[in-house]
Order: sequence, then structure tokens, then C-alpha cells
Amino acid sequence: MADPTTPTTTRVALVLGTSAGGVGRHVAMLAGGLAGQGRGVIVAGPSNTEEAFGFGRLGARFVPVSISDRPRPLNDLRAVLALRALREAHAVHAHGLRAGALAALALTGTRTGLVVTLHNAATAGGAIGAIHGLLERIVARRADRVLVVSPDLGERMTRLGARHVEAAVVPAPALSSSGRDAGELEAELGTGGRPVLLTVARLAQQKGLETLLDVAAAFGPGSGSGEGDPSREPVFLIAGEGPLRGPLRERVDRENLPVRLLGNRDDIGDLLGIARALVVPSRWEGQPLVVQEALRAGTPVIATAVGGIPPMVGDAGLLVPYGDVAAMRDAVGRVLVDDHLAAALGEAAIRRGRELPDAEQALEAVLAVYDGLPKGSRKMG
Repeated sequence: MADPTTPTTTRVALVLGTSAGGVGRHVAMLAGGLAGQGRGVIVAGPSNTEEAFGFGRLGARFVPVSISDRPRPLNDLRAVLALRALREAHAVHAHGLRAGALAALALTGTRTGLVVTLHNAATAGGAIGAIHGLLERIVARRADRVLVVSPDLGERMTRLGARHVEAAVVPAPALSSSGRDAGELEAELGTGGRPVLLTVARLAQQKGLETLLDVAAAFGPGSGSGEGDPSREPVFLIAGEGPLRGPLRERVDRENLPVRLLGNRDDIGDLLGIARALVVPSRWEGQPLVVQEALRAGTPVIATAVGGIPPMVGDAGLLVPYGDVAAMRDAVGRVLVDDHLAAALGEAAIRRGRELPDAEQALEAVLAVYDGLPKGSRKMG
């Protein structure tokens, strides 16, 4: 790849791997904000991220670099060689562990400052977990600044020897709505006036969806959860796609669970508007955008107390240990039957949502990080 940068035209290079959700949206927010300030911006990542997020339309120059979501030695070598073309930038800001480790290797021996934002933690063991640990050590050793989306990630990177660790500011974009009437949406979804419990997640191992189905089983037909009134029996809506769709669908059908898989949706704001609560059963989360969106919408949150969720939610939700089906079932039941509790959580959500950082604050925070990079830093092997 030809060198796409010069010191006079490019000051910041943003690097990301495969993304169809939060990471790509965050990078797009930064790219647009930096370009809007007249700073030269390059975004380097897989071609499909440009198709999904339109970095070029935001004023950045997009450079295709194939950074996959799993180890592929030959492809990774090509990515490292391609990323060396970013060496003249004032700062390279990589998003995600794999992008961060490949950028670190590419910039070894250069004076370019490297910032890595870690958006996720490892939730798998075995060989995948071991590779994840190796990448963490590369980032901890070579990055000038490591930004983390949860306290536990910060503690881990500090233990691994990272020189400078601080909290990342990852705001949700403004909540959008199609303006459709709630009754129209409920008619489309066929909820029949039943209470809606919404989950928005990639259908993948990290999201703990098996726990959600265990909880839903307690509220199915014949469970008595509606106190004799079928219209009060909840329906669990899951918006998202991913590799576990088939197994989830099979179990929902086999056990006749009150769960509907909606696929990817572009009307999350509308769905939050009809939801009794947002349910987040994840093994781990950083600063999930949908939780921020729920808080801003005034939708109560029922979530696992993992990663960055507790400090984000505060008193605006009910938090339970990961994998504790009984505790989550109890929390769901409380919100369903106690209108006063649901209203109080909704009001707390609105207050908490107003306290969350916005895009302008996130941009200010990251500019302060770039300005604080050591002058003439070198990545030592």
C-alpha cells in the first residue's frame, strides 16, 4: 500500500478491526469530530467498516486494511505492513485489542504515539483466551496510552505493566426515533399489549443469552406470571444477529418460550419506548451504547453487574450477578408487577442519562490524550 500520510496533512490515524456496532460507531464519532475541527484524519480498517459507517462522508480519508476478528498469520502480517504507512501521524489511535496489538507491532521503532482503546474483555478460555492474553501484553508493553471502558480492564492492564491507563469516554449517539406511534409498532411486532422486555445484543457467547432464555422460561404460557390474564404475560424481544441465532431459535421453538428474535433493527429508540425494561444478561460489557440509550430514554435497566455497567447505571436499574438466573428472574418479576418501582427506575434513568458524557465531551477527552502523548516516543522491541 502506498504511504497515504504526510506530516502536514494527517495528524491522527484511527484504526479498527471488524465491527458492525458500537466500536465502529465510536470511531465514526471521533472521525467526524476531528475532521470537523480541521484536523487531518485517516481511518484504517476492513473495507466493510467503510460501507457500514461512511468515514469518508465524515471528512476522513479511509484506507482499507484487513484486520480480522481472529488470528490469521498471513493476513495479520499484511495488516502490520500496511499499518506502518501511518508512522508519520502525530497519533495512531487503535480501537480494540487486535487492532491495538497489530498497530503496536507496526509502529515498533518509530516515534509515533500510540493510543489503544480497549472496548472488550476476553470471556473465552483455552487457546482463544491464551492468544487474547498475548495481545494484551503486547498492548500493555508498547502503547503510550491505554484507554479502558471499565475498571476491571484498567486493573488488568496496570497489572500487565501498561505505563498510562485511564478511563475511556464512549458516549452513545443521540437517540433517534422514527416517530411511529407505539400502537403501530406493537401491532407490527404482534405483542398484543403484553409487557415488553427488550434485549439488544449480538447473538454471541459474550452476551449471556442462554441466561435470558432461562429467565424467559419462567414467564411462559401456563407459568401464572400474568396472574390469570394472558395479556399481562411478558414477551422477550431480542434485537440483533450473530452466530448463535440457530441454536437460540431451536430452543425457543422447542420450549415454546415467550421470546422473539427480531434480527437487526434500526429503530432501537422506538423499541425502548415500548419496553417495560431493557434486559442485559451479558458475561461482560464495557460501556454498552444500548444501556446509555435506555437511560436517556428513561427505560429501566435490568443487567448483570459486570464490567462498566455498575458505574454507568448507578441507581437507575436492578443489577444481578452474571449467570444467576433466580436473581434475574426476580428482578424481571419485580419490574413487571410493581408499577411504582418501574416508574421510579424510569425517572432515575432519565436523571442518570442526563449525566452521561456526550460526543463533544468525548472528543475533548481524546484530544487531551493526544496532546499528552510523550514527544518523540519510541516503541522499543
